[in-house]
Amino acid sequence: MASQSANGNSLRPVVFCGPSGSGKSTLLKRLMKEFPEAFAFSVSHTTRKPRPGEENGREYHFVTREEMLKAVEKSDFLEHAEFSGNIYGTSKKAVEAVLQSGKICALDVDIQGVKSLKKSNLNPIYCFIKPPSMEVLEKRLKERGTETPESLQKRLDTAKIELDFEKLEPNAFDYIIVNDDLEQAYAKLREILKSQITKINGL
Repeated sequence: MASQSANGNSLRPVVFCGPSGSGKSTLLKRLMKEFPEAFAFSVSHTTRKPRPGEENGREYHFVTREEMLKAVEKSDFLEHAEFSGNIYGTSKKAVEAVLQSGKICALDVDIQGVKSLKKSNLNPIYCFIKPPSMEVLEKRLKERGTETPESLQKRLDTAKIELDFEKLEPNAFDYIIVNDDLEQAYAKLREILKSQITKINGL
């Protein structure tokens, strides 16, 4: 899969990976807000129930487990994984829709997703967003007020696996952003994607 911008330059999708609580979603939302003409989010599918304020087709495509498993069987997904009893996945259709729009496709996936995408022909830019420490990550997750002791522990266990993967597989990601200070982290992300944004704007 590849997309051509108006001036003929190829646009590469951007894959964002990082533990829950790393600030990944905050950085993504800020990027989308500043450059709405350049980026479009690939909306993932999930079997989990919508949270208050979430809309089907915006945050996720909310589907039943049966629907998801059927789609996986038909190879409709570039990647999929199960977390806390729910399945999440990136459909080929969702990514293709963004590519056809002439925008840069942004994907938010976990480590399993990264491994799957590396086997595909997508050829994205891989960015890993990491917290400054596990202590800071735990504090952020607790401050959300949405986690039970059990779900908090699951997220911390998953975060450790993701951070270990990043250390053990240094070539898995093109860029590593430590989100200690949000402004600095966003400035770095903006700089990393500057050439891609410039292609869209034709500057």
